[in-house]
Amino acid sequence: MEDPRDKWPFGGRGAELDLIREALHGDRRGIVVSGPAGAGRSRLAAESVAGLPYAWVTGTRGTAPLRFAAFAHLLPGAAADSLSRAVDALRPVRVLVVDDAHLLDDASAALVHHLVANRRARVLLTLPAGAPAPDAVLALGRQHMLSHLRLGPLPAAEVTQVLGAVLGDHVEALTAQRLRRVSDGNLWLLRELVVATREAGMLRRVNGVWRWRGAVPMTGRLRDLVGAAMGEVDGAEREALELVAFGEPVDATAAGTPVAPLERLEAKGLVVTDDALLVRLAHPLFGPAVRAGVGRLRALRLSRTARPEEDLASALSAQCAQLTALGHTGDVTQVVPGVGERLTEEDEGWDEPGMVDFCARRAWIARLRGELREAVAWSTEGLRRSPLHGPCLAELACSATQSGDLLTAEDALSRWPQDSLPEFLATPASFLIARAWVFATRGEQDAAVGSALAAARACRSGACLPDGLFALHGAARSGAEEPGQPLAPYGAGRSTGPGSGELFALHDVVRLGAPGLVADRLRRLADTLQGDLAPLLADHAAALVAADGPALDKVAGRLADLGLLLHAAEAAGHAAKAHRDARSADASIAYASTLAQACQGARTPALLDLATPRLTPRQRQIAGLAAAGLTNREIAKRLGLSIRTVANQLCRAYENLGSSDRTALRRLISLASG
Repeated sequence: MEDPRDKWPFGGRGAELDLIREALHGDRRGIVVSGPAGAGRSRLAAESVAGLPYAWVTGTRGTAPLRFAAFAHLLPGAAADSLSRAVDALRPVRVLVVDDAHLLDDASAALVHHLVANRRARVLLTLPAGAPAPDAVLALGRQHMLSHLRLGPLPAAEVTQVLGAVLGDHVEALTAQRLRRVSDGNLWLLRELVVATREAGMLRRVNGVWRWRGAVPMTGRLRDLVGAAMGEVDGAEREALELVAFGEPVDATAAGTPVAPLERLEAKGLVVTDDALLVRLAHPLFGPAVRAGVGRLRALRLSRTARPEEDLASALSAQCAQLTALGHTGDVTQVVPGVGERLTEEDEGWDEPGMVDFCARRAWIARLRGELREAVAWSTEGLRRSPLHGPCLAELACSATQSGDLLTAEDALSRWPQDSLPEFLATPASFLIARAWVFATRGEQDAAVGSALAAARACRSGACLPDGLFALHGAARSGAEEPGQPLAPYGAGRSTGPGSGELFALHDVVRLGAPGLVADRLRRLADTLQGDLAPLLADHAAALVAADGPALDKVAGRLADLGLLLHAAEAAGHAAKAHRDARSADASIAYASTLAQACQGARTPALLDLATPRLTPRQRQIAGLAAAGLTNREIAKRLGLSIRTVANQLCRAYENLGSSDRTALRRLISLASG
């Protein structure tokens, strides 16, 4: 990873790439690409002309005084003696790339201007934003001969794409967002941050997910890059920078604040001031770089000037309440980061009990959004801080099973703290829901539905014992399940309103394939609960019972609008099976596939059923266990079958799916279900 051009794969900038390529075809003359250092101008230019016959020249500071210096390798002998001879020598060139055009000597700049003005070649120029350049180069823009593309920081989604390609596995969203924020979308800094955090052991792969924890490791290379960006500052400015680095935001109106140096720093673009006259550093890396250059005693003194520490316990409690309320409204399209994410990033808050509860709630929200790998990462983060935290174990089990990772889910439930009766009774529903999804992944539908119904009952009564759970399933089938007042929460959080916990538990019964058992109860809840979520989930159950394809399509769209992408994908899958005409079914399948692909490898029963329509229920059960990593012997033991029967059913599944072995089967199911 030493050279970002040679080692890092090109990623992102798709729209910009198309725009440049369009400018180099047809009757266009070319384009100017500008942007800050590290924006990837040169790499983008190289990708834009890949596959085209082109010539490449580069302006350099040391050769700027030399005539035609940039074109020396293209102008043999006397061709460099005059502009006309140089133009004649470049007659074969149809596409010309001029990198760092602001450093061209005047003769080279005049040559480029002539080539563009007389349409001798299509030209792609790159230069830093706002950099002074030869007048012949600037005139190309002023005279509108070349279009202009201004590159900004690499967007967050494209940073995630690049990181995934570089690291070769999924990158936790929190880590990708942090790398993007700290680098400010600058590819040079992003590359150095990845190298530095990996070398420091802070960026590690855990459960197949890359995550970064801890402070920014300020290596010599990073300090050089940041120092070059900051430029020269005098002694007073340095002291003011240190003050802000240790105490931001700094109140510019407070007594003793060095206003004059801060004004100069603001003019240099090193600090920014908001409407409240609070001063902050202009780049996320300025703070770590400045702090790294301060001695211990001075750092101690400057730290005492910082604003009073916030009440972390209260802040975490407030954020947990916000996340719980967000989940129970069902609209999870926007999750605003807060103190919990910051403490997680910096690997702090170990003395705060609320951090583990925050991680559990954050995992729950991620799972609702269909971000299953993120849910695994958040629950794992909570368990790193408290290995036997029940809600985190339950969330890990739920997200792992919905990703097809049965072994991780079973291990999580095996560690549930059942010997701690108060904690167990405090969160029974989360355990029961997790066990329901484990049963579902094993292919034991009746047990799965029974456990989900038990969770709903626990939410109504506020307590639940582990004995006799599945009697509730039979009671529900016979109509003996009577509605009560819902009191307890679902998932990691406590309920913010009556019935919100039961609502999700009952809807899991729908997702597990038994909507008829809970459709009436969901409709009654929809009449009593506030918001749009309860009626929507009730509509899902009713439409599934009625096998109403158009209604299920509508439910899928509304669920997607709320950000519940996995639920939406399953509803679209239900619609595909309910439609009577092939065209509508195909449209629903396509929509379900699109949604599922955003759900980070989801393999819920509804999606597996859609992905493997040619399999019998027994073949689908065995194939799912095989894809989860179980051997034939382990599958036979779980299902009470002979090893030969398992092998025969698996062979038939391979034939029906066009697969050949477990690896291909796992890949096929993953592609089919997202």
